[in-house]
Amino acid sequence: MVHGEGGVQFQNWAKTYGSSPELYFQPTTVDEIKEILGLARQKSKKVKVVGAGHSPSDIACTDDFMIQMGKMNKILKVDKEQKQVTVEAGIFLSDLNVELSKHGLALPILGAVSDVTAAGVIGTGTHNTGIGHGIMATQVIALTLLTASGEILECSRTVNPELHQAACVHLGCLGVILTVTFQCVTEFYLQETTFPSTLKEVLDNLESHLKTSEYFRFLWFPHSDNVSIIYQDHTNKPPSSSANWLWDYAIGYYLLEFLLWISTFLPFLVPWINRFFFWLLFTGKVENVNMSYKVFNYECRFKQHVQDWAIPIEKTKEALLELKGILESNPKVVAHYPVEVRFTQGDNILLSPCFQRDSCYMNIIMYRPYGKDVPRLDYWLAYEGIMKKVGGRPHWAKAHTCTRRDFEKMYPSFQKFCSIREKLDPRGMFLNGYLEKVFY
Repeated sequence: MVHGEGGVQFQNWAKTYGSSPELYFQPTTVDEIKEILGLARQKSKKVKVVGAGHSPSDIACTDDFMIQMGKMNKILKVDKEQKQVTVEAGIFLSDLNVELSKHGLALPILGAVSDVTAAGVIGTGTHNTGIGHGIMATQVIALTLLTASGEILECSRTVNPELHQAACVHLGCLGVILTVTFQCVTEFYLQETTFPSTLKEVLDNLESHLKTSEYFRFLWFPHSDNVSIIYQDHTNKPPSSSANWLWDYAIGYYLLEFLLWISTFLPFLVPWINRFFFWLLFTGKVENVNMSYKVFNYECRFKQHVQDWAIPIEKTKEALLELKGILESNPKVVAHYPVEVRFTQGDNILLSPCFQRDSCYMNIIMYRPYGKDVPRLDYWLAYEGIMKKVGGRPHWAKAHTCTRRDFEKMYPSFQKFCSIREKLDPRGMFLNGYLEKVFY
């Protein structure tokens, strides 16, 4: 009989949300998960499945039953000929990256961190950048799903294709993801080149930048015109040492946290801090060559509040200039650096923020120096207002204030997803407070 632990306090990585589940489970087999769902049906309890808890929203919180999938983390099959890998849903991508490399394979794109699980990273629509690449869920060839009734369903592009179209960004509300099959590529090296520019230059020449680099992104430093452009591209060059730069970067972030803590008492310092760190870390050209996953990933050094919306790519310039204008006309509203701007190919996944359109993701942050909260409401609401005006859709893992009424306007196939969810989980076993705001 599977054992549930009481008294566990769950908290997400950023320590911005938490909950106290009545029972906390760490199953090791599918039969144990079936047993947990059976108990939940018997006691009319909700069930929330979590992986690493990296989402900076309350999407993973519950006061009923919580299933943590960390012990279901095996690689089940590597097909070197088809370049595909099948894994249990709880495997961390950081472990998968290393194992794939042993077989000469890699995932074609990754998010900023790999301390996340396979099911979690697809379920919230995690992305990176590259207009020729989709969100990570577009790499999913097939998956298996355990429903609220205890039935196991397989889905792929040819088997249960409508379920596959929904489950690739599942929000944790369709059932328990058991396995995921990813399409991989031959492992590769990336050369990352970082160089300074201005907001005007990058927006005026956006199409050229998108064509020049496979994985192009840029960082804008609010309260200034400063931009750091980042190109990442395939290379046959051997790995290069960037130890001195990385050392400076690490020191810079420790100094940043200290200065931002001071700025919580003196907010007018934030624009100067942004400019100082652009000068300190980003005014020169830097090149780095390494394995793809080591370039895609970077270390999140301290906690933060985050919003990240996908907007139609043709609205990039309009949205950024309006955000810049709002900050310039409201000097009491301060914004930490960077605003990270990334680009992603459209897809046909029902609740993908890139559904049926190439998109620009505009990620804003407010750091929490030494865990201290900072004023952000005015900045948040101004940003959300712009994002909604230009037809944006929020990242599912991150903070937003949207409700079902908003999502019905944003997603042409929202009702189709709702019908699939209601059929698979008519009692709402897999809902929580976050998801109830999405669907009711």
